[in-house]
Amino acid sequence: MDSLELSPQTQPSLRVGLGRVLVVEDEELIRETVALGLAEDGFDIVVAEDGLTALDMLGGTSVSSRTNRPEINLVVLDLMLPGMNGLDLCRLLRHQGIDVPILVLSAKGTETDRVVGLEIGADDYLTKPFGMRELVARCRALLRRQQGKSKAEKGSILQFEDIALYPQECRVFLKDEEINLSPKEFRILEMFMGQPRRVWSRDQIIDQVWGHDFMGDNKTVDVHIRWIREKLEVDPSHPRYLKTVRGFGYRLG
Repeated sequence: MDSLELSPQTQPSLRVGLGRVLVVEDEELIRETVALGLAEDGFDIVVAEDGLTALDMLGGTSVSSRTNRPEINLVVLDLMLPGMNGLDLCRLLRHQGIDVPILVLSAKGTETDRVVGLEIGADDYLTKPFGMRELVARCRALLRRQQGKSKAEKGSILQFEDIALYPQECRVFLKDEEINLSPKEFRILEMFMGQPRRVWSRDQIIDQVWGHDFMGDNKTVDVHIRWIREKLEVDPSHPRYLKTVRGFGYRLG
């Protein structure tokens, strides 16, 4: 690491309320530019030059020290990395249940590229070249959504047919078998179960789960709905619970 690349061991705690961002980028000029731009805006910055280093810093390897590694609130991730590329890193983090928000940076800007990035678990996608003001704004939006999800606790159990959702415990059961959902999947299902049979549009789901300042692609809703179906439905292609209402959105039941 060079002098800009602040290691967890030497970086002082710069708690300014914005959170700590891990910048994963192998190109030095881009890495320094992004790190400096975010640091000047008040973010606490740590960096990694490759996917394996980032994976270790995020606690995704057996050698990671959970007590010594820094808490990371957001990852700014380049896709073209040496060793483990960004797509593989993102996929592995989600597979291990690490739900830190991920903002992908990529020179590939087609719709297919963006959809692939969202499908493997990214929360937002920004195409190179980009402006620092937009990057900062997207980082702020992701952190606001992640930090502002706490709602008033609900005392009652939400029940729909064979699905039971416990808001206070953040647990879901299907026919008495616990189903593991990511935080966003849980919030989507909780929203549906709170008003069964109501039709929700993609934009309404984004407003409820991600927040009105969401700056990503609304196709991320379809991705999360598919993930929930794969965990709840016997046949996700012919769902019993989360149904598509063509031209309008989705409903429960």
